[in-house]
Parts: sequence; C-alpha cells; structure tokens
Amino acid sequence: MKKEFPTIKTEKLLLRQFADSDLENVFKGLSHPEVIKYYGVSFQTLEATKEQMSFFADLEKNDTGIWFAICSADNGTFYGAGGLNNLSKEHKKAEIGFWLIPSFWGHGIIKEAIPLICNYGFYDLELNRIEGFVESENENCKSVMAKLDFQNEGTMKDCEIKNGKFISLDIYAKVKGNIGNVSVDL
Repeated sequence: MKKEFPTIKTEKLLLRQFADSDLENVFKGLSHPEVIKYYGVSFQTLEATKEQMSFFADLEKNDTGIWFAICSADNGTFYGAGGLNNLSKEHKKAEIGFWLIPSFWGHGIIKEAIPLICNYGFYDLELNRIEGFVESENENCKSVMAKLDFQNEGTMKDCEIKNGKFISLDIYAKVKGNIGNVSVDL
C-alpha cells in the first residue's frame, strides 16, 4: 500500500505535493535567469517543464527522495520548491535542494521551510545526514546554508563541468546528532 504524501503546515507555509496546476509556477522559477544561474536544471518551454514535474513524481515513486511545493499557508501563493534527492537508505543520507521565485527572496521563506524538510528527513525518513552541494561562486546560497546551520565541510575543486568550464562545489552538511529535537506536525 502506498503511503500518503506528507503535508507540512506552519502559520506561514504549506509544504505539499506538486500538482499539475503548479506547472506554470515551476516554469516561472526554472526559466528565470537568476534562479537557474546556479541551479542544475532550466527549461525554455512549459512543455519541457513537464520533465521536472515527472522528476518530482519519480523521486517519490522510486523512493529516492521527496520534493515539496512551498506555498503560503492558505495555498494561495506558490513560492518555490525544496526537497531531498539522491536518498541513500543504506548510508542514511540525502541531498537537499531548493529554489524560490525571485520576488519572494529575502522574505525568510527558505529559513522556515528548509528546517521543516530537514526534520522530515531526520525523523520520518530516518536520515542521519543531509548534504548540500553549492557552486563555490554562489555566495547567496552559501550564506543561506550557514544561516540554516549547515556546516561547511570543504570544497571539491574543479569537480564538474558547466557551460564548458570547470566549477568547484562547496560541501555543506547537517548531521542528525548535531541538531535539536524539533517536532513537526504532519
């Protein structure tokens, strides 16, 4: 029996499963130059964006992660997305990712949403470690990771090629034993 997709709600936010009606908002985010500058995925058309919607569904279906639509508490405004992928049950770890539509940057949304996703990973998925791989030039994301109490573990120099050039990735991580026990009502 398939378990129900979790919904996480606070006074300000609703983290929920993606719906077909989110397609235009996902396209709006993943076609915006400021969002895709450091994000690994971008789309030029609504039709192509369906690939990302399939990715979200496949993660859940294949049990390799979970991504949430991040919305206002009343579900009236779509802010962006966040979640866990590359889930390893054997090693009890996953990789975190997130993005917001730029008009919502600087409003504290990520600072509230990511701890909820981490708590879900630690307590519901029984992860021990959540990792984040950030392009070394992405100062905004590195600042966010520090504010979220992810520890910088170092830099993998020239480890990937993007747009024909080598890029370096900074590794951030949060380990379950190093956080407080925060409960989340699901």
